[in-house]
Amino acid sequence: MAEIINMPRLSDTMEEGTVATWLKKVGDVVSEGDILAEIETDKATMEFESFHEGTLLHIGVQEGETTKVDSLLAIIGEKGEDISGLLNVTSEAPKSEAKEPVKEEELATESSSNVEVPEGVTVVTMPRLSDTMEEGTVASWLKKVGDEVSEGDILAEIETDKATMEFESFQSGTLLYVGINEGESAKIDSLLAIIGPAGTDVSGIASNFSVDAGTAKKEEPVAIKEEPKQITPPKKEEKVNASSPVPNTSNGRLYVSPLAKKMAEEKGFNLSQITGSGENGRIIKRDVENFTPSAVSSAAAVGKFVPAGQEDFDEKPNSQMRKVIAKRLAESKFTAPHYYLNVEFDMDNAIAFRTQFNTIPDTKISYNDMIVKACALALKKHPQVNSQWFADKMRLNNHVHIGVAVAVEDGLVVPVVKFANEQSLPQIGAAVKDFAGRARNKKLTPAEMEGSTFTVSNLGMFGIESFTSIINQPNSAILSVGNIIQKPVVKEGQIVVGNTMKLSLACDHRTVDGATGAQFLQTLKEYIENPVTMLV
Repeated sequence: MAEIINMPRLSDTMEEGTVATWLKKVGDVVSEGDILAEIETDKATMEFESFHEGTLLHIGVQEGETTKVDSLLAIIGEKGEDISGLLNVTSEAPKSEAKEPVKEEELATESSSNVEVPEGVTVVTMPRLSDTMEEGTVASWLKKVGDEVSEGDILAEIETDKATMEFESFQSGTLLYVGINEGESAKIDSLLAIIGPAGTDVSGIASNFSVDAGTAKKEEPVAIKEEPKQITPPKKEEKVNASSPVPNTSNGRLYVSPLAKKMAEEKGFNLSQITGSGENGRIIKRDVENFTPSAVSSAAAVGKFVPAGQEDFDEKPNSQMRKVIAKRLAESKFTAPHYYLNVEFDMDNAIAFRTQFNTIPDTKISYNDMIVKACALALKKHPQVNSQWFADKMRLNNHVHIGVAVAVEDGLVVPVVKFANEQSLPQIGAAVKDFAGRARNKKLTPAEMEGSTFTVSNLGMFGIESFTSIINQPNSAILSVGNIIQKPVVKEGQIVVGNTMKLSLACDHRTVDGATGAQFLQTLKEYIENPVTMLV
C-alpha cells in the first residue's frame, strides 16, 4: 500500500523546508534507510532517510522549492500502483512555495472589500508604491469622472513618503468615481477610484466600501516642496487624442510628469527632444524609457555630464537559514530590553600563557578557547547571567552550555559546547574546531545547536576592535569579543607598550541587572588576565 511522505520537522524551530537535492527520482526503488533527499532547514542542510520500502511514485516538492512542515513531499508504494486518490486528498494541503518576485505595479490591484461589485466594474484602491508607504496623497488626477481609460493610461500622480509617482491603470473602461480628491491623503487600500462600463451606477459601492484602511484627509498646503512639480494643466481647447504622440509644448512650456522629469535628468536627456505619448502630449515614464538620444550627445544638449555607468543588481531568494536568522534576531531585539557593558582587558599574561601552553606537543589552543573557558567558570559564580526568562518564572541554570557563533556562507550558526566549565582548554579547542568545520559544510545536527545558556561571538580574527551583539534567546547575555591591540598603556605610573582586548556584554535587563553584569565581567577579568587560575 502506498505511503505518503510529508515534509519532516528536522529541528525544533523548523516551520518549512527547502528540497536542496533529490537523491532518488520517480521510478527508483527505495529501501528503508536510503537517503531520499537533502533538505535545507532553518539551521542546516540535512539528509532525509526513507522509513519505507517500495518505488518512488510521486515527488511533491521539486528541487529548490519550499513547503511547510507536514506538506506532501513524496509517495512511495508498489510499482504501477494507482495513487490518484492520494493526490486528490492531499491537493488541499499547503502547496510548495516557488514564488515569483512581486512587482510594485502588481500591488495596485482590485479591492479586497466584501462589497458586491457588478461584473465589469473594478474597484481601484490606494496602492503601496514603496516598501515603507503607509498612506498616499493624490497630487493630481490625469483623468476625470466620465473620461475613457485604457490599460496603461496614467490615472493619477500619487505622492508617497519617498517620491511623487505616476499610477497607471491596469483596466480599461470609464472612470466612474473618484474617491480621493487632489491634495487629499488616504491609507493603503482606501477607495481610490472605480472603473467600469459607462453609465454604471456605482453609488452603492462607493458608500458601502470598507473604510477600515483609513478615511481621506485634506492635507494643508506646504510652503516648500522637496520636488516642485512642473506641471501646467492643459486647457480644454488644447485636448487632443491621447493615443497618438503629439508635440508636448505649448507657449514654450513642457508638459511632463514629475517622475519622467526626474528620470530624464538622471539620464541626461533633453526633454525638448522627447515626444510625449500621454494625454495632451504629456511626457510620461514610458516616453523617457523608450527614448533614444540622437547622435549629438544628450549631455551636451542639456549642458551636463552624464555618467557612463549603468545601475545593475542581482537578486537571490532568502534561504531558510537567512529567514529564521532575521525572524529570531528581530524577536530578540524587540522583546528583550538590551543594554551593554563595555570593558578592556590587559592581555599580556594571556599571550604569555597561550605561548607557553602551546609548547605542549600536539596541543594548540586559541584565545577564543581561553575566553570560552573563562566565561564558563565565571558563569558558575554568577548564575543570574546564566539564566533564561519566561513569562511566569526565571530559570537559573546550574549547567553551563556555551554557544559559539560561527559564520557560514549564508549566515550564522551557534553550535554549543556542553558543560564547558568541566572541559579542559584542549577539549574546548577541539570541539570548537570540529563544530566550525562541520558548520561550514552544513553537517551540524540540530542537537548540536540547541541548549545554550550563554553565547560568545568573536570577530577579533577579522580585525574588529569592538562591537555589540544581539542576544541569542533564550539566553540572557552574549559576549562580543574584539581583537588584541598593541598600544601604549600605563603600568605602575609608566607608559609602556601593552596588549589589550575590548569586550562588550549585552544583557537582557529582565534577568540581569547592571550590577550583576558588572560583577560577572570582574570575575571574567580575573580569569583572562590571570589565565593560570583557570587550571586550578
